[in-house]
Order: sequence, then structure tokens, then C-alpha cells
Amino acid sequence: MSTGLLLGKFAPLHRGHQLLIETALAENDRVLAMIYHAPDVTQVPLPVRAGWIRALYPQVEVIKAWDGPLQVSNDPDIRRQHERYILARLGGRRVDAFYSSEFYGEHVSQALGAIDRRIDPGRARVPISATAIRSAPYQHREFLEPLVYRDLITRVVLLGAPSTGKSTLAEALAARHNTRWMPEYGRAYWELHQHERRLSPAQLVEIAEGHREREDHLAEQANRFLFVDTDASTTRIFAQHYHGSALPRLDQLVAECAQRYALVFLCEDDIPYADTWDRSGPGNRRQMQAQIKADLARRKRSYQSLRGSLEQRMDQVDRVLARFLESS
Repeated sequence: MSTGLLLGKFAPLHRGHQLLIETALAENDRVLAMIYHAPDVTQVPLPVRAGWIRALYPQVEVIKAWDGPLQVSNDPDIRRQHERYILARLGGRRVDAFYSSEFYGEHVSQALGAIDRRIDPGRARVPISATAIRSAPYQHREFLEPLVYRDLITRVVLLGAPSTGKSTLAEALAARHNTRWMPEYGRAYWELHQHERRLSPAQLVEIAEGHREREDHLAEQANRFLFVDTDASTTRIFAQHYHGSALPRLDQLVAECAQRYALVFLCEDDIPYADTWDRSGPGNRRQMQAQIKADLARRKRSYQSLRGSLEQRMDQVDRVLARFLESS
């Protein structure tokens, strides 16, 4: 059986990488992809990048190189570091062809005793590089699979009881940052399906899953940030209020929120209450706001409180976003 090897950071995985992978799959019985940790290059965790390849190409064996060399150059000492590392990680497995589009294709294939399969080194077939994509993902998203692009978007969720300004704020922030926002799906669902102002436990799961599905679709169109009005944790509070408990699937969706959103903001109830037919009054707003805060504390989810006018809240969010981008 012939074996092909690919090596890289895949930060992010793009059409050029996919050309390498698909060529290797067409020419070999087995394909290995070694992925470097590369914390100096990307904030996308190694398991996420490995997950992209596994999802798109399940027949590829992924090797996570957590302790791989960080420097890349044509310096002889650095070349030898990479060669020794690759050979050690392979553990004696034979490689018949090494696939790349970079200068290191020559010396790595020689060290492996493999064929040097240099694919599209001039970027004629896929005119893009990972460096260019990292600098402007939105402008180059046509070179990315949707599941990859979604992971490059910073999701910002706005929580709060009804009539705390979440929708207005999310829409305004999206306009300011030239991106998309996700309306609260539960409200539209409730208007269509409620019976005597209630929903069943299964319907509350449908809300959380429908919200998540629509949010993922919008993330594929977003520009750096996606502002999200409400998450599954609020749906869980409604389940507790109406039924005293929630179905396991809803609890699972709530647990996943901690990894799904990079930033959490809580819109405080310091603005006038807007009394509409689908709301239950200012007293209910105060009670639910307290429940949301208690739930955030119980789950140890960090958040920033937002107060004041719409402009004041937008400015508060922007200051946090600026610090987040600087730290990233």
C-alpha cells in the first residue's frame, strides 16, 4: 500500500490545502496529515484544525504535532529540526510521496526517501495563501469551506430578560461592524406555535436547535463578528419556568454555549419596559433577569454588563471587542 504525507499548520484549511489532500488521496492508498500546533501563527486551536480535515476527509489519518518546531526557514539547522521531528513522529512508517507547494518539499521528501510531489507551487490553480486569508478572512471566504469559515468568526451573544434591548443592540452593532446578526428565534417560534402562552418541552428543544442552525448559516456570511440575540440558556430558563425541568438535549445545547461564544454581554434592565402582547410585565422581567444572572454564575460563564442608552451600550461593547482583538 502506498502512503502519502502532508505537513502544515492548516491555519486555516483552504482550497489550496484541499487540492493537496485530494491529489494525495487520488494517488495513494493511505494519506497522513501532520498538523503543527503553531500558537505563534493562529489562535484557532489544533483540535479544531484537525477537526476540519477529519470532517471533510475522514479517510485521512491526522497526526497532531503539539511539540513540532515553531520556526520555518531554509536555514540548514531548522531544516534538520523539522526532518528529525517528522521522522520521529512517523515512528518508522514508510512514506512514498510527500505533498506540498512550498520550498520545504525538496528537503523533507529527501529525508523521507519519498517522491517530492510539489502541487501548484506558483498558486496558479488556487491563487491564495493562508497568510492572506488570516489578514482578511471575509474578503477571501470563497477559498474556505463553510465549516472552516464559521470557526474564524467571533460569536458575541447578548443575554437578558425580555425588553432589555438585546435585539436593538445586536442589529445596531452589526450595522456598525458591517456584519450580520442573529435575531432571537424563540420569539418568532413562540408566536407561531404557542398554546395558551406555553410551549411543550420538545418544542423548547426545537427552538434551541433551530436557533443554532440559523446562527451557523449566518456565521458563513458574517464579517469577523456575529452578534447573537439570546442563546439556549435562556430557552432553558423558560423550560424550568413552565415545566420545572428540561429535556436532556436542551441541557446539552446549553452546556455547549460555553465554547460556542467568545464573548457574553448581559443587557441590564435599566431601560424603560416596552409592554407588548407577548410579554408578561416588568415584574416578570426583573425575575427573569435575576434568573439569568444566577444561571451565568452557576455555570461560571464570564460576562460584561451593559447599561445606559443604545450608544452607551454600543461603546461599551466596542471597548471590549477592541481589547479582545488586541489579545488575539
